[in-house]
Amino acid sequence: MAVEGPSLSAVAARLPNPEINLAAFGGIVYPLALIIEAPIIMLLSASTALSRDWDSYRKLKRFMMVMGALLTVLHILVAFTPLYDLVVVRLISPPEEVVEPARIGMMIMIPWSWAIGYRRFKQGVLIRFGHSRAVGLGTFVRLAADGIVLAAGYLIGTVPGVVVAAAALSLGVMSEAAFAGIRAHRVIHDELQAAPPVETPVTLSSFVDFYTPLALTSLIRLLAEPLSSAALSRMPRVLDSLAVWSMVTGFLFLLRSVGMAYNEVVIALLDEPGSSPTLRRFMVILAVVVTALLLLVTATPLSMGYFDRIGGLRAELARFSSRGLWVALLMPAIEVVQSWFQGLLVFSRRTRAVTEAVAIYLVIAGAILFGGVLLGQVAGLYVGLAAVTMGRLMQTLWLWHRSRGAKERVDRRDNGPIALQTADTCAS
Repeated sequence: MAVEGPSLSAVAARLPNPEINLAAFGGIVYPLALIIEAPIIMLLSASTALSRDWDSYRKLKRFMMVMGALLTVLHILVAFTPLYDLVVVRLISPPEEVVEPARIGMMIMIPWSWAIGYRRFKQGVLIRFGHSRAVGLGTFVRLAADGIVLAAGYLIGTVPGVVVAAAALSLGVMSEAAFAGIRAHRVIHDELQAAPPVETPVTLSSFVDFYTPLALTSLIRLLAEPLSSAALSRMPRVLDSLAVWSMVTGFLFLLRSVGMAYNEVVIALLDEPGSSPTLRRFMVILAVVVTALLLLVTATPLSMGYFDRIGGLRAELARFSSRGLWVALLMPAIEVVQSWFQGLLVFSRRTRAVTEAVAIYLVIAGAILFGGVLLGQVAGLYVGLAAVTMGRLMQTLWLWHRSRGAKERVDRRDNGPIALQTADTCAS
């Protein structure tokens, strides 16, 4: 899925008025779509953790449908009413030439929130019952749909980049949601319905206690997206920073995505006795690998080659983007470590600590962005990347602090007599 963002930006960069349309999509449309869908985005973790029997599944499905409808209505209000002027023109305050292209992009993205919620809910079921490979296949379906729209837009050559990118993203996520639903149908019928009822059924109060911190977590975390756009709009090199923001963060997401996926792996596999040492070793290896890969690209001409030849940016913007990677060098590794600690907390159902950590992230990132606006001397791209990197570092440190109890309990389980007996049995 991480390939999607750079692909959208690369095509938009080759269509008319690239800076304006890249800024409209990456600086306005995508951040706003993310913040609207925030309450439903953590359904993947919730479904992975809670879809253990038929009763729990039905309750989660009911929540997904209601929340998806409400968020879709909210998206329509933002796209088609004066609420758009309040949010975009007054609060974010981008360059004037970006405002109307972004409005069109928001209109095209209406199916986004409901499709995201449905997809992540069904994918959680697939992961819970050991069919995670189907999640990867769904990504290929999504990319294929993206590719059809992007190819058509590129060949026509006159459609604005923000329209092409928004249409590709909408069709892609709807296609992936449909595939996830089809693929999960047999799993639900053959495995989930036959699963024994859980000892502690999911009730409204228990689900609210479990999911509310997760929803607040995503909401607070994604608030940083429009906050970054608003800050970049008030710092030097406004249009350049907004234009390349999605290109640079999209490239970083290529490496961050493996760490993000690791979160669901931790939640699902910590059920297995004796699993924590292996998961912890894998975390260290993964963090070293993604850092080495990013350093290799950043310190060599590979970064210029990516932003210039693949991304389609003109040489000056490609150099601007390449220098930004140094600021975010540790970001992919931080994502991996963060997923380990967050997975421990979600597995232990101590999700309030996750919300606390994201609040710390928003405060730190917001403070750095505010300082950049006051200083007014550093390009917005560099300040934004520094804000995200330092905010995530502080978030991870808090997750480490709050997950120590959960880690001790898992370690006692895995180092206790049952784990040793299991290991002896496997060895024999």
